[in-house]
Amino acid sequence: MNPSATSRRRFLGQAAAAVAAPMILPSGLLGQNAPSKRIGMGFIGMGNRGMGVMEAFLNHPEVQGVAVCDVDDLHFRVQGEKKSRDYGRGPAKLAMEAAHAKRSDSGSWKGCTAYEDFRELIARDDIDAVMIATPDHWHGILCMEALRAGKDIYCEKPVTHKYAEGHAIHREVAKRKAVFQVGSQQRSEKVFQQAVELVRNGVIGKVTNVEVGLPTGHNQPEGDATVKAPPSDLNYDFWCGPAELLPYREACHHWSWRWTKTYGGGQLMDWIGHHNDIAHWGLDMDKSGPVSVEAKNWVFPETEIYDAPMSYDVVSQYEGGIEVVMSSRLVMGTKWIGENGWIHVTRGKIEASNPAWLEPAFAAGEWKAYQTPGHQRNFIDCVLSREDTIANAETAHRSITPGHLAFISHAIGAPVKWDPKTETIVGNDDARKQLMALPYRGDWKLGA
Repeated sequence: MNPSATSRRRFLGQAAAAVAAPMILPSGLLGQNAPSKRIGMGFIGMGNRGMGVMEAFLNHPEVQGVAVCDVDDLHFRVQGEKKSRDYGRGPAKLAMEAAHAKRSDSGSWKGCTAYEDFRELIARDDIDAVMIATPDHWHGILCMEALRAGKDIYCEKPVTHKYAEGHAIHREVAKRKAVFQVGSQQRSEKVFQQAVELVRNGVIGKVTNVEVGLPTGHNQPEGDATVKAPPSDLNYDFWCGPAELLPYREACHHWSWRWTKTYGGGQLMDWIGHHNDIAHWGLDMDKSGPVSVEAKNWVFPETEIYDAPMSYDVVSQYEGGIEVVMSSRLVMGTKWIGENGWIHVTRGKIEASNPAWLEPAFAAGEWKAYQTPGHQRNFIDCVLSREDTIANAETAHRSITPGHLAFISHAIGAPVKWDPKTETIVGNDDARKQLMALPYRGDWKLGA
């Protein structure tokens, strides 16, 4: 594989230390019989989202933080005159130590190890589950590595950067009976559960159309766009990993990596795992998908350093004559339109053509949405029980598939015909090869 900064001597020394430490048996083997129902967790990708999710997990007594990992030792963002908190493996280690110091079990905690190389963290036997909150281009390799090591996974959305990665991962999860949760946390929020129950119980009648509003992209660089040497505390080659080694620019790095297709998928792929995920849930498409997808009206940024679409429409046809339009030109959220009315939901707000449907006393029907006490809590409970999570690997992969197909549609300049049962493009071998391509740099590979 591509070189990392970790020497063999340091790796073996840390591995030996991990073996010498008191062993926490994998909860995946013991389920509800795990000692004190304790789950050892490692956290990979310690930026804004990773730090927040890690701290949320450490609020739960069943979770024992064991290690953190990031290729950057220290970084932060400055917006205007406001500086963010510190991120990276150094601050993450301090944050884990502070969280455990507040807990009643702090006396039995064995401490936190900070790694630059994720392979060292995943190799530890006392880690039952990992959180992955890296840039998108790392999700596939990290998930597959963790699955092969027998870990359960909490991965931020979108579940993968490339379609072929998600295609492989959800099958690997099923094969290994792993517990996998994707950070599409809207599924664990009551307002979205209420909306989906109304739609799935037929309150609005047969659904004919769905409107999915997503954000507009960025037309100009966010931050300094000049090419410069990477910071000394960042292993930039390892940060790029399997993706192309682009010249280092602050405007294409922390947070803003999303707007270049090398590392992300623009606002389309950054948000499709939220609002289109809810659209699929309402349509009962968690194990299915569209029959055709077409990219329309894509407008790209004026700046040359971002190449993901700034504004866009994605028109998908589903069985039964249902049309789903995802667009940066629509109101944010998910709107199902049926023969008897409509439901629109977004974060913190639900609306309906008939306000009576939203009254607390209104009975939507017999079908009930999966209820959770919180997204991280749902993952913890499922690690212990071995039940399926509310946002599992296949669900997440299916939710973002229309986005992957939209990029292919735009590349070939035509609609893509799709077989959701076999998960293959119909009638276009070149498009099928593009979809399944994994052009990794160097020796990085998805499989064993």
